[in-house]
Amino acid sequence: MILVTGANGQLGQCFQKVAAQHPQIRFVFKSASELDITQLKSLKQTIAPLASGTEPLWVVNCAAYTAVDKAESEPANADKVNRLGVKKLAQICAQYQLPLIHFSTDYVYHSKNNLPFRETDPVHPKGVYARTKLAGERAALQYHPNLTMVIRTSWVYSEFGHNFVKTMLRLGAERPNLKVVVDQIGSPTYAPDLAQSVLQIYQQVVEGKVPQQSLAGIWHFANEGVASWYDLACAVFEYQKMSCKVVPISSSEYPTPAQRPPFSVLDKRKIKSVFGLHIPYWRESLKECLKEIGLTPKH
Repeated sequence: MILVTGANGQLGQCFQKVAAQHPQIRFVFKSASELDITQLKSLKQTIAPLASGTEPLWVVNCAAYTAVDKAESEPANADKVNRLGVKKLAQICAQYQLPLIHFSTDYVYHSKNNLPFRETDPVHPKGVYARTKLAGERAALQYHPNLTMVIRTSWVYSEFGHNFVKTMLRLGAERPNLKVVVDQIGSPTYAPDLAQSVLQIYQQVVEGKVPQQSLAGIWHFANEGVASWYDLACAVFEYQKMSCKVVPISSSEYPTPAQRPPFSVLDKRKIKSVFGLHIPYWRESLKECLKEIGLTPKH
């Protein structure tokens, strides 16, 4: 059985989507209004009865404060969800010895690195969002070290919620040209690919193919390949044969309240080797996303 928190957010909706492909797994989905991870009473009321059953229970935490720029003016709100809520969730999971899957961000890396980051590389978060996400993953690992799996991911998009790909589709239909940053490099992540991989990990563990204790620690997941935001925008318009012209600009020409990492490509060798995952190339997953949105790629 898998309890998914933050079920109405982008990643939570993707878990609902892929759950339909795994009828053998029982899911319990809780939105933020149904389960507030910042309230210990709410967590106990939901988790205690599920944990008391005979079926093994995992908790997948998709609840997060993700408004990167808004967090700069709302540090308390970001900290409440991204750190304090995760701490309380980890404490409850530790009490019942439940595996906890928690998602973090490539934004914890902010340096002049030019090689993919390993899980053991130093972190240098800049901005409230990045700092609260790092504090949250550290709290989870501190209070539930043996069964917490922290997955750092990057540039998440899907057919759900608000994200870069959907924004490009909307603006590209409205404007003849768009200025897009070219000097921020990373790996786009199609959220259903991430959700699908988590379910593969779950199945491997419950079937005894991988020891449960191997979950503990920090892991990386993103789609294969490397891109700039400019590259991603160009690919969207290319596949849709949209006439909007993409103009490359530097980050200094598009200042934002929160700084973004100049390079945040994630090394995924660890998660691929331990769990034998096949991770799709980002362009192939982008095509899949456009198809799901209802915009079948033209070629």
